[in-house]
Formats: sequence, structure tokens, C-alpha cells
Amino acid sequence: MHIADGVLPTSVAVAGYILSGGILAVSLRKISREDYPKIALMSSAFFVASLIHVPLGPTSVHLLLPGVVGIVLGNMSFIAITLGLTLQCVLFQFGGITALGANSLMMGLPALFAGWFFHLAARKISSPIGVSIIAGISGMLGVVLAGIILALLLFLSGEAFLNIAKIVLLAHIPIAIIEGIVAAAMVSFLRKAKPELINVRPA
Repeated sequence: MHIADGVLPTSVAVAGYILSGGILAVSLRKISREDYPKIALMSSAFFVASLIHVPLGPTSVHLLLPGVVGIVLGNMSFIAITLGLTLQCVLFQFGGITALGANSLMMGLPALFAGWFFHLAARKISSPIGVSIIAGISGMLGVVLAGIILALLLFLSGEAFLNIAKIVLLAHIPIAIIEGIVAAAMVSFLRKAKPELINVRPA
């Protein structure tokens, strides 16, 4: 789910850079040295997962992991997403330089929302199964929101991209389900093996 160079109008591409730059600046002001390893870990996971593409009709799909990144990093997730997208763009030409700001918004905003939703909801649940279910919902939300933002960006690019937007949305329904399962399993494992990575505080 990457937007290539030349797809977005100049005004949309510039607005994407301005908005993503603002969010990134705010996020960078809130991190400390202790956060660096966790950000690097999740950025690497996002980077690798997004490289594995599976053809599906006229498009292709791959794991996105905005929900997983958001659950682990919370307010720092936008940093990891932007870093991963930048490396993919520079090293493998996934997406485009002009669309990097928009791609960061498309993936980073869902990560922020999924992380916020998970930590808000999980604080009110004491059952480990309940927390895993919330994680699964968060994982699905991350993909669904990314698809909606992508469809909106393509809509702003012109009517020629509307059919592509519909196809991409449908193609990522199974990905949303898979990511929900992945997020639930990951949270269940980390709460036992490395609970400080999840850091759910009771309400």
C-alpha cells in the first residue's frame, strides 16, 4: 500500500509533507534515548513486513502492521512508520519521494489511532483474553483506516483512480483479518514474555 510518484496532485503531496512533518516534529520532541531500541525494532518489523508482496488481481497486498506498531510504540509510532517508509522508498523504490509525506500519513495516522484505542480500551479490561481481543480489533482498525486514507488520497487525485481505490480497499479486507490475528497473538505473547513492551496500566 504505497502511493508512487506522479499519482498525487502537487497540492496534495505538499500538504502531505507539511502535515506529516508537523506530526513527526511533535513526536520527536517526546522521545528519550531509552525509546530508541524499541523504535528501531518496530521500524524494522514494519520495513520487512511491507516488503513481502502477494499479487491479488490487478494489485498486490502485504502486511502493513500499523496496529501492531501503534500498540507497542503508542505516540512514537509515527516515527517508526516514517523511518520504515523512507528506507523502503530510498532502497527499494516502494512509493515515491514526492508521495512520502502522504504515505507517512496513510500509515502513521492509523498506527497512532490504533495505539490510542488499544491502550484506552485495554486499561479497562483485566482478562488476558479480553486484552488480546482488543489488540486484534486494534490491528484490524490500523489496516482499515490505512485503506480509507488511501482511498481518500486517490479520490483527491482524480476520478481515474476511483476504481483502483475500491479494488485496493476490497483486497485489504483479508489483510485486516490476518493483522487482527497477528496483533492478538503478539500481545498475548509479549504480555507473558516482555510485558514492559505493552505497558498496559489499569484504569
